[in-house]
Amino acid sequence: MIEKYQLNENSKVKHTIAVMSGKGGVGKSSVTSLLAVALMEQGMKVGIMDADITGPSIPKVFGLSGKRARGTEELIFPVETAKGIKVMSINLLIENDEDPVVWRGPVLSGIIKRFYSEVAWGELDVLLIDMPPGTGDVPLTVMQSVPVDGIVVISSPQDLVGLIVKKSINMANMLHTPILGLIENMAYLDCPDCGSQHHVFGKSKVPEVAAQHNLPVIASLPIDPKLAELSDEGKVELYGKINYTFGENFGSKVENMMAELKKKPVILPTF
Repeated sequence: MIEKYQLNENSKVKHTIAVMSGKGGVGKSSVTSLLAVALMEQGMKVGIMDADITGPSIPKVFGLSGKRARGTEELIFPVETAKGIKVMSINLLIENDEDPVVWRGPVLSGIIKRFYSEVAWGELDVLLIDMPPGTGDVPLTVMQSVPVDGIVVISSPQDLVGLIVKKSINMANMLHTPILGLIENMAYLDCPDCGSQHHVFGKSKVPEVAAQHNLPVIASLPIDPKLAELSDEGKVELYGKINYTFGENFGSKVENMMAELKKKPVILPTF
């Protein structure tokens, strides 16, 4: 049995949730950011561990580009967002945000261990781990070596989602990691002129896939150019205030997710 990583004495985390997707381009990091903000708005102390080492985007959407994490010989201190969410990302350590990270699997896995065990997270109610897409070395390391309480799988509505989501579910099941549910991103577009919903990527397959595996659909999120704009400006924390209806609805669904997480035991998906 693989030994789990341990937090340092300067860190105490109540719940660790990994956010994953079977493929790229579904807005996983955006959803991770929205989850963090929703949890923070509920009065929780939240951290984000950006485990997408070769494609980090969390610092940018929170307006942390150009900022750097401080450290000592033993500890690394995360950078805080405007509203107090603690973030650790490789882009907060390298000299230039645009420098590529061209490391092989073992080095990437070593970074994950450092981010979890050597960062002074302080007291957190929730640590979100934004994983890279797919089922490669980093997701494997996180599921095997980090004491994850549950996984949220991010998907999009296309037909291909069935195959992709099943890969993520199968991986989690193989590694005995509970899945909290699915979040469907880019599910629809609210027309600003007529007010109707347009399913740009076709009819959703996510509820069908979720039902097959006895998993809840936590939320279905719309395509919103305003969210993209705020993310580009590093102001994602303002989105729930600008789009108040979204903030209230999504916040309620995240609250329900956390209530389920706190129930024991967490039921693994069926096959």
